[in-house]
Order: sequence, then structure tokens, then C-alpha cells
Amino acid sequence: MTKFGPDFNPELPVAAVAAELGEFLSSHGFTADGIAGHLGPEYTEALHRGEPAAVALGAAGDTTLDALIRLFILHDAVAPTQLSDVLGARLATKLMDAGVAQLDESGNTYIAYDIRPHIIVGTNRLVFSDVDASLVDHVPGSEHVLGVGAASLSLLQSTPLTPVETALDLGTGSGVQLLGQLSTAAHVTATDLHSRALDLARATLAAAGPAAEEKVELLQGSWFEPVAGRRFDRIVANPPFVVGLPEVGHIYRDSGLNLDGASELVVSQAVEHLAPGGSAHILGAWVHQGEQSWQQRVASWLPEKGVAAWIIQRDVADPALYVSTWLKDESVDVRSDLGRERARLWLEHFNEHDVTGIGFGFVAIQRIDDDEPSDVLAEYMPQPFTDPLGPEVEEYFARVAWLRGLVPGELETKHFQVRPGVAREDVQLPDAELGMGFAPAALRLTRTEGPRWSHDVDKHIAAIVAGLNPAGLSLGETIELYAAAQGFDEEELVASALPAMVDLIRHGLIIPTELAPFCNLVNGAVAAGQTATAEEED
Repeated sequence: MTKFGPDFNPELPVAAVAAELGEFLSSHGFTADGIAGHLGPEYTEALHRGEPAAVALGAAGDTTLDALIRLFILHDAVAPTQLSDVLGARLATKLMDAGVAQLDESGNTYIAYDIRPHIIVGTNRLVFSDVDASLVDHVPGSEHVLGVGAASLSLLQSTPLTPVETALDLGTGSGVQLLGQLSTAAHVTATDLHSRALDLARATLAAAGPAAEEKVELLQGSWFEPVAGRRFDRIVANPPFVVGLPEVGHIYRDSGLNLDGASELVVSQAVEHLAPGGSAHILGAWVHQGEQSWQQRVASWLPEKGVAAWIIQRDVADPALYVSTWLKDESVDVRSDLGRERARLWLEHFNEHDVTGIGFGFVAIQRIDDDEPSDVLAEYMPQPFTDPLGPEVEEYFARVAWLRGLVPGELETKHFQVRPGVAREDVQLPDAELGMGFAPAALRLTRTEGPRWSHDVDKHIAAIVAGLNPAGLSLGETIELYAAAQGFDEEELVASALPAMVDLIRHGLIIPTELAPFCNLVNGAVAAGQTATAEEED
């Protein structure tokens, strides 16, 4: 019988063989790019979709890389002599002794862990985790440690990568987020309650090389307890945020806290662990409940003073869809007796707490002056985009800090430029009254990069924005000139136009000239390859 995720050998930890294994795999092309190039587009897509037969066809050759794909991705069982032929007798023996390679009932050997390469922040990395059910017939257990999935990729994409002195990866799991901070933080602290996760994170770290091991400390403990009293320049957290009953079925996703208690705990406690000017970047989920808006709910988790926060809801699911999605995640057939009973209890719990929907997204928090009123924006971002969100988060904090620093009447004196790539969209629909031709339906200003924000404006705001020139008139002078040309009252137009301008500044469609160098710097970092990964969800 094939058993994935067996207990570790305490006398020979997986981390003890990780570096040597990593070097061997890399030297034979077992990298993210190497595998994709070897399989080709068709079979690489099949790999991402979880279709083992297609992957096996793509790796049916007799090269070492073919054999490695079959061993480490498809987890094929082979005779021990074949394992030695592929890896060499010395390395194969080490993997057997460490429990990485296991014997099945037929005396064949197979790789019992997921050891797979990924491109993380532009660097090929090897991640050690437990085997999921994407390519093998396997039901992950309660102690399962996740590898690289959609959620971890999303957090990598939404976390800034500018240099900091200290970073904390809260709930590191297999170490995916700490890999994302290796090239940016001088020192990284990674914590986890689960000792198994720390063992696999230690292996992931060992495969990254001695320099990585020297700058990272791994600590065991619950939530922020291992770092009590400490502050960091950057915190990243992918906590067990699944919304449900107060129980733990799977450590990687269930916190034991009721409903969205895990997200609330991390968001509310992260602030006290941030150094001045530091930022936290958290994946989270929250309930839509009763008459309270989800924006009010999540904002209530933050203090009234001392933080700027950007809360972004990327998706929202109804309770039935949410429950079925997570049951399938743990390989439970929703049609089975077990699936029906689990779904019933979960949905009844939602009904008892008046849950009408579950939102998912990011919470970015920056620590500002302790006496300054908190600046919190919570908004829905349903539009698709592929650019990394991390640089946008950092620029957002710079934009709102600039706005907070203004005194009444100062905004009008400032100069602005329209962000390169902003498009003006004139939308026209068939004219129903005339029965022919087209009539104006909407006028929008839309960013064609970053998060693709789009703002409906009237022709007057569009004209004012078009007149902005960093070397020309100030905002107030531009509005006054337009008012005079159109015969409007200047004071009334200024009063009505400024709120729209503030919204455009917050979303980066127009940029204060004072921030232009910073925005160029951040966007230049994206162009230099700051993208977390080009891989699809495993």
C-alpha cells in the first residue's frame, strides 16, 4: 500500500538530505523551467490541471529528467535498483534512510513527499511538503502540510519586495513565504505551531543553500507567541483562515476558532508586532453577516489610531458553494454520506450565525504614528489582473500618506501627472430614441496596468484630468481655467471636483509630482522581475 506523508526519521531529518538532493535535481534539469521545457506546453498544462496520464506520456522517455518527473511528480513506484540507477546508490540510500523514499507492499520504492521546483520571486526554489491529491489517488490527512498552491501564490504576488531589515513569516507551513522574503530581508523569522511543518520548512530552507539558512530562524509556537514583544519591518501571514465550525480537522486550514476568528486574530494582533513604518500582508477570509457590512466587520479588527490599512476583497462565495469547495479540497465526495453530513453541519452552523456569504482577500497594514487616526479603506476588487499587487500596495501607502499630510486648501496648489497607461473609455450604445446611431452611455478613466482600476467620471472631470501637466498649472488653476472657459462658478466646481480627484489619487490614476520618482522606482522593480511566480496553481 502506498502511504504518503509518513512520520519523519528523527535520526536523519529530511533537511539533512535536502541540499544534496536539491543540487542533484537542479543539475539534471529538474527545475520549474526545465520541466516545462521538457514536457512542452500541452503536457505542462496537463500537469497544472492534475492529469497524470498526460504527464506520464510527456515524460515517457529514457532520460534522467524523464525518470525524475515520474519519481518526484507522478510518484511512480520502482524497484530499489532503479531508484539507485537514477539517483546514484549513495543518494538513494540517504533518501530511504530519511524516509523520503518508502517501500510499498510489493517491495518497490516511491517518493513519499512532494519535492517540487517552483519559481519564487524570480529564483528556482525547491519546496518540500506533503503530497496532495492533484496527481495521485490520495486523501491528505489532518497533519497534512501544504506546498505551493493558489493561496500561497496570491500572497507572494501581493507582498512588497523592497528591502527590509527584519521579516516575520507567521505560520510558515512548508516555507513558501519565507522563500519570497529571502532576497529582500536581512533576517527572516518563521513560525509555526506544527512541528511537521517546521521540519519540512527546514528542508525547504536547506535546499535554498547555506546563505539562506544563516539568515532564517525557525520557531515553534501558536500564533504570535514565539515572537512576543518583538517587532518586524514586514509581516507575511497565510493563516488557517477557513471559515467554519470551531474545530480542527486539518491543521493547514482550520484554526479551531469560530467563523472568521483566525483572520480577526492575525489582523488585530499584527499591529503590535510592526516596527514604525512596517507593514503586514495577510491573506484572510471574513463572513458577510446580518446588517453589518463586511467592510465594517474587517475594519473593526483594527485600532482606531496608528495604522493605515487597505482591505481588498477579491472574491465572495455563498455558503453552499464555500462548503462544497472546501469539502472537495480535502477529497470528500459531497455526494457521499460523509459529505452530506459534513455539509449539513457546516451549513447549519452558518445559518445559526446568520452568515450570508464568505469573502476572501488581502489585508495590508502599515504602522503609522501612534497618535494619528487610522486610515482604513475596505473595497471590493473583482476585476481580473495579472500584474503583481505588492508594488501597488506599497505605492498605495505612499499615496494615502501624501494625502494625510495635506492641510485644508493645499491639495489645490499641487501639481499632478496622469499615470502612463490610463485610458479614456467613451462607451456608446444604440440610440433607442432615434432608432439609429449611438448615444453616450458611460465615460471612464481606466488603468491598463496594475489592478486595472476603472472610474466612471463625467465630461468635466475627464477634461480637468486631461489638462493636468506636472510642469504646467496646479490642480486648482486647472479647475479655475476650465470653469472660466465653461462659464461655471469656480468655487462650486472646485468643491465638487476635489473629492473625485482624491479618489483618482488613491487608486493611482493621477500621481502627485512629488511622488512620481517613488512610483517610477516601484514600477521599475516590477519590470526588473519582481513577479513572484509565473506558475499556475498546482
